[in-house]
Amino acid sequence: MKIDVMTKDKDIKTVVPALRFPEFRDGEGWKRTPILEICEIIGGGTPTSSNDVYWNGDIPWISSSDINENNISEITPTRHITKDAIKNSATKLCKAPSIHIVSRVGVGKVAFSRVDICTSQDFTNLCNINCNYIFLSYLLSIIMKQKVQETQGTSIKGIASAEIKNLHVPLPEIEEQQRIADCLSSLDDLISAVADKIETLKEYKTGLMQQLFPAEGKTTPAIRFPEFQNKGEWEEAILGDYVEIKGRIGYRGYTINDIVEKGEGAISLSPTNITDNGELIFNKCTYISWKKYNESPEIMLDRGYVVLVKTGSSYGKSALVKQLPQKTTINPQIVILKPQKMNDVFLSLLISHNLIQKQINKAIVGGAIPTLSQDSISKFKILIPKIEEQKKIAEYLLSVDELISDETAKLDQLKTHKKGLMQQLFPKLQ
Repeated sequence: MKIDVMTKDKDIKTVVPALRFPEFRDGEGWKRTPILEICEIIGGGTPTSSNDVYWNGDIPWISSSDINENNISEITPTRHITKDAIKNSATKLCKAPSIHIVSRVGVGKVAFSRVDICTSQDFTNLCNINCNYIFLSYLLSIIMKQKVQETQGTSIKGIASAEIKNLHVPLPEIEEQQRIADCLSSLDDLISAVADKIETLKEYKTGLMQQLFPAEGKTTPAIRFPEFQNKGEWEEAILGDYVEIKGRIGYRGYTINDIVEKGEGAISLSPTNITDNGELIFNKCTYISWKKYNESPEIMLDRGYVVLVKTGSSYGKSALVKQLPQKTTINPQIVILKPQKMNDVFLSLLISHNLIQKQINKAIVGGAIPTLSQDSISKFKILIPKIEEQKKIAEYLLSVDELISDETAKLDQLKTHKKGLMQQLFPKLQ
């Protein structure tokens, strides 16, 4: 499928975006320009890996995985090549500044480089750019996303270099290009700063957990709140003494005939509803009939329960049930841990801790489908303080979780704002 942006009507010479900065509102429309008039387009290549002379040089060489899909300015080269590699292989040097479009594996990603760089053959590269390269990068990222959407569900696996060479792109005057580039770059910088803050908070929480829970072989944590410093060792116990463990009984399993549409039954929680960060998401759910839901009251979910994946490739994932959008049960891959003599948040922290995760890995029965039995879960060894200390630890780490949640919501809002802004700052592409 040929990409020919803004060329549906050949007589249309200029276009205008929905939103323009005040100083450009009375200016001329954006001119449709063949992309080959504003840059040179070259491919990439990979030097043979068997020749050490080509590798470990000082020239960055990137593959698709080195590009951040969410920020066109972030390229993290993991390999470097030598001048001999460029001289004796199909690899070409892209002089800075340059733009790099992933046109095969990972198709659609776009990034720009401020340093001389080489790419794999999965890229189409723009060099000798005769316009604002940051502006053009944002524009191309929109075009490539559109192209990827158009080819979804087809057998097309990439974008041919010839298609990119046939592009006609709308360009304003250089001052307006710079203004748009500055605006979106500032927004991307803010998005990156918030994302970095989230990662820092997650690392901080991980470090706290290592200090607030006893290390392997110890019975007291390295850090203790002042009021508990002289309260003695944590109790050694087994998990089954503190929680009730419930799973779906085999003969009460469900078949495709029990699956219903949204609004006609209860949610049946699956491992895909549990994120790697221990949160529950309900954007994609399976629903089972009310008859099948009511058949197993012991696995009806409630706030304060912890769900744990016991079967399949994502075994060991867990989450605390904080709230539910509607009545919910579990599928056969999950068990419910109902705290009996333990703080619910503390239980969720304990299940995600290395002390339990190591025991999960040891207890897994191999085979085509990894499986963890309820009996083995109940026998996990745990260390547990008095309920007051449990609550203190839970409250403190929960406050960190709330910070992470607030920053994550802020990040989502910024991304949504950027998406809407780009739709307004660039003309609609046909």
